[in-house]
Amino acid sequence: MTEKTRYSDAELEEFKAIITEKLEKACRDYDHLKAAVMNTDGNDDADTAPTFKVLEEGASTLSKEEAGQLAQRQMKFIQHLKGALIRIENKTYGICRETGKLIPKERLKAVPHATLSIDAKNTKK
Repeated sequence: MTEKTRYSDAELEEFKAIITEKLEKACRDYDHLKAAVMNTDGNDDADTAPTFKVLEEGASTLSKEEAGQLAQRQMKFIQHLKGALIRIENKTYGICRETGKLIPKERLKAVPHATLSIDAKNTKK
């Protein structure tokens, strides 16, 4: 029996559904983080006493910096998911870029944007 070189169209559709769901959630999360950085929700300390405001400015800045870093990570994750959708369209999804062999389904379900098998990832370290 020959070894499978790519996932079937039905399997690719199954992965596409998983990735699309994760992508939609990631975009919602990104929008929330972006709103926190830009303070568009209106829940700030602008209407409180000046003394309290001075104490809160440091915490507010730190919170915005953390939200900004999380937003950057979320955008990178979104880009990886979009790349995975392109690989599905090209029918190259799930093929390890180092070994050329199929990445196990279990790994792809856990990390749907993976481009390396566990073995290839471990040898790169």
